Amino acid sequence: MTNLFRLLQIMSVIAKYRLDELIPDLPGSGAAKKLLWLNPFRWFAKTSSEKHTRLRLAMEELGPVFIKLGQMLSTRKDLLTDEVADDLAKLQDQIPPFSSDEAVAIIEKELGKPIAQLFSSFNCNPLASASVAQVHAGTLNDGAEIVVKVIRPDIEKTIRRDVKLMAFFARLVERLWPEIKRFHPLEVVKQYEEVILGELDLSREASNTIRLKKNFENSDLLYVPQVYWDLTATNVMVMERIYGERVDDVEAMRQRGVNFEILAERGVEIFFTQVFRDNFFHADMHPGNIFVDTTNPEEPVYIAIDCAIVGTLSREERSLLARQLMAVLNQDYEQVALLLIDAGWVPKHTRASEFGQALRTVCDPIFEKPLNQIEFGPILIRLFRTARRYEMQALPQFVLLEKTLLHIEGLGRQLYPELDIWAIGRPLLEQWIREQMGPEAIMNELKRSVPAWLEHLPNLPQLAYDTLNQIKRQGDNQAAQAEQLRDLQLKLHRAKRKDYASIALGTTALVGAFLMSSGHLELPVISGMPMQSWILGVIGLGLVVPRLFGRTS
Repeated sequence: MTNLFRLLQIMSVIAKYRLDELIPDLPGSGAAKKLLWLNPFRWFAKTSSEKHTRLRLAMEELGPVFIKLGQMLSTRKDLLTDEVADDLAKLQDQIPPFSSDEAVAIIEKELGKPIAQLFSSFNCNPLASASVAQVHAGTLNDGAEIVVKVIRPDIEKTIRRDVKLMAFFARLVERLWPEIKRFHPLEVVKQYEEVILGELDLSREASNTIRLKKNFENSDLLYVPQVYWDLTATNVMVMERIYGERVDDVEAMRQRGVNFEILAERGVEIFFTQVFRDNFFHADMHPGNIFVDTTNPEEPVYIAIDCAIVGTLSREERSLLARQLMAVLNQDYEQVALLLIDAGWVPKHTRASEFGQALRTVCDPIFEKPLNQIEFGPILIRLFRTARRYEMQALPQFVLLEKTLLHIEGLGRQLYPELDIWAIGRPLLEQWIREQMGPEAIMNELKRSVPAWLEHLPNLPQLAYDTLNQIKRQGDNQAAQAEQLRDLQLKLHRAKRKDYASIALGTTALVGAFLMSSGHLELPVISGMPMQSWILGVIGLGLVVPRLFGRTS
C-alpha cells in the first residue's frame, strides 16, 4: 500500500511539472508521451519555468533519494543535454534535520555508552543535514574537536522503496520506447542504487577515509582528517573536525591571498596521483566535500571529507585509461576506437576506421585551440556521446572517474582559468606508462613473483616427474590411437574396394539381364522375360543396392 501511494505521488509530480515535454522526439517516443499525457494529474501542471528547471524542481519535491539521483545525473553529460545537466548541478542536498533526540539515541545504541561518557561536549544542533546523514559537532574527553556523522533513521527503507520504483519506471520506459535503451536507464538506476546504499555503511566510509589518509601521509597536496575507529559503527562515525575555506569560495580565498595557480595545479596532480599511483580515488569531489587550508596562502593544501564514494581500477583498466588519454592527446582516434573495441566497451563488429572517423569529426575542431585552452571534460563527454551511438557500454568505475575528472577540471578552471591540465597530467601519465612497461616494472613483477616461486620450489622435482610421466602416458596413448586409426583406415579402404567390386559386378549383371530381356537371345522365358535375365537381375540388385545404401561387409 505504501509503494502504491508513493507511485501515485511520483506520477502526480511528473504530471505537475509536465516532464513529458522533456522527452525528445525520437523514434518510439510517442507511446511514452501518450502515457504521460493521459496522466490526470497533469491538470494541475506548473509550466511557467524552463523545461530543465522543472526537472530539478520535481526532484526537489520528491525528496532526498531523487535529489541524490539528480546530483549523480548532473555529471552524466554523455546522457543529458548541457542545459539539463547544469541545472541539476544546482540541486542542494540541504534536507531538514531529524530531531537531536533521535540522533542521540542512534549514537548511544551504536556505541553502547551514554553521550556524556563518549564526549565531553555534544552540540544537539547539527552543523549540516543531508539526504543520508547529518553531522553534529562535539569534543572528546581529551579535548580534541570532532564531528559526529549519524545516518538518518529508516532511510534505508525509503531508499529501497524509491529505487524499486525508479527501476519500475526504467523498465516501463525501455518497453514503451525502445530507442531509449541506448541510454541504459535501468543500468543508471542500478549504479545509483549501489552508490547510495554504499553511503549507508559509515564503517565502510571510515575505512575509505583511513586508506586515503595513509596514501597522502606526509603529503603537502592533500590532508585527510583522522577517523576515531573505536567510536565508529555502521550508523555512526566520529572524525577530526577540520577548518578551512570551501573550495568554491573564491572570494574568501582571494582575501587570504591564496596562490590560485598552485591550488589549481595541485588539484590536477591529486587526481592523477590517486588514479595512477594509488589506484584509489575520491569519487565525490564536489565543492561541499573539498576544503582548502589557507594557513600558508602560497602553499595551500586541499582537505577532503566524505569518502563514502571511492573508485578503483584494475591494472588492465588503468592501462586502458592511460593509453586512451595519450591517444586522445595525440589525436589518434582510430587507436581510441581500437582500444574501446578490444576492451569490449563497443561491439566487436564495429569498424574501427568508421568509429575513429566519427570521433575525429567530434574532437578535431576542439584541438584547433591552444592546448592550455582545451578542457578535457567536454572532450570526454563528446567522445562518450559519439560512442553511445555505437552501443558503447562503459564500466561503472569509469563513469565515477569521468565524474571526478569533471569536478576537478571544473574547479581548477574556476580557480585559475589559465590552467593547463595536460602540462601537469601528461608527464604523470608518461611516467606511469614507463613504470608499467619498462625494466623497473619487470623487476617489480619479479619481486612480487619470487616468494611464490620459492614456496613451490621444494615441490618442483615431484612436479617435473609427474609431468614427464603424464607426457609419456599421453605419448603412449597417442601411439595406440594412431595405430587404431591406421587399422580403421585400412578396413575402410578394403571395404570400399569390396564395394566398388560388388557395384561393378552388380552393374554388369544388370546390363546382362537387360540385354537378355531385349529378345536378342533365344532363352527360356518366365512371365515374358528370359529366365537368365531374372537371375542376373536379382544378383545385380543384390550386389548394388546394399552398397549404394551404405551396407558393407
